[in-house]
Amino acid sequence: MHLLLILSHVVLDAFAFVRTLPRSQSALAAENLFLRKQLLFFVEREQTPHRTDNATRFTMAALARVFDWKNALIVVKPDTLIRWHRKGFRLFWRWKSRPKGRPPVPEELKKLIVEMALANVGWGEERIAHELRVKIGIRVSARTVRKYMPNRDGGGPGARHSSQRWSTFVRNHAKAIVAADFLTVVTAKFQFLYVFVVMEVGTRKIRHINLTAHPTAEWTLQQFREAIPCEHDYRYVIVDRDGKYSDDLRRSVRAMGVRPLRTPRMAPQANAYCERLLGTTRRECLDYLIPLSEIHLRRVLVEWRDYYNRARPHSSLGPNVPEPACGLPADPASPRHFIPTGFRVVTTPVLGGLHHDYRLARAA
Repeated sequence: MHLLLILSHVVLDAFAFVRTLPRSQSALAAENLFLRKQLLFFVEREQTPHRTDNATRFTMAALARVFDWKNALIVVKPDTLIRWHRKGFRLFWRWKSRPKGRPPVPEELKKLIVEMALANVGWGEERIAHELRVKIGIRVSARTVRKYMPNRDGGGPGARHSSQRWSTFVRNHAKAIVAADFLTVVTAKFQFLYVFVVMEVGTRKIRHINLTAHPTAEWTLQQFREAIPCEHDYRYVIVDRDGKYSDDLRRSVRAMGVRPLRTPRMAPQANAYCERLLGTTRRECLDYLIPLSEIHLRRVLVEWRDYYNRARPHSSLGPNVPEPACGLPADPASPRHFIPTGFRVVTTPVLGGLHHDYRLARAA
């Protein structure tokens, strides 16, 4: 009886061997490796029981595509092997469908953005983007700059309301309009000084700046004479209703060929361009220092005027600077995120390091 049992098993094995002869060599090799993987798994379980790793799952799911695996699977259920295959399929398509996106920003540019943000108090992402575009030639959006700026608290400008008719008039005649206004500064000895500023509305250039402790109408008229040359193309000057702009002063200014335009009462937005200039002067210059004397404040204002006219980018100009320097890179041909080959960025501190002027210079 035992001999018949052995003989039947041998016949069954021979029959199974004959069934494998028509199968391809690759299918046999895949089934052999499939069974070896499961055998090794049984051996490992006798030592330290653990779950299959991702490499084993991937290999068994890949081999199952080559032969009929249903009769060769032992260690797990068929649903488990199908789940492994589906997981690998999802990972494959997730990798294949990954978003391409824009090229990454170079590390050199990221470090430069952080340096500019930390070295210049009060500069926002738009200000840094303008600085990079106008004077270094790197075209990067303000949103990208904000992504790499260090965290710091800051607020945006408030909403502005203006008359459409008046703003249209000022915009259409900007090149022929100058604006004037006063700014009050307190020194370290609690002395009140009055800063008088005259600006060109069209170019945003500071035409004239001076200060005094006693702003009379005669002194103000002399400042207009120094600010407006004999041969000029100006037609209007915007002033407020301060008592320093007396009737005699307005008549004298009109005799110079410029018509004074007085703003309505309680409407500082009618002189918005000059008001914004004074606000910028406070936020980016005067709020960070205490003038020791009139001479000290005069020296600071002269340096601020030169920086404002020749180095500070203005949003309303494109961005651009009122007095652009020669040698700035052309915008259409400039690279997007890279410093031009053969150039380096040169930094010049302004107002003792309160601001910095960034320029391109040829590398040594």
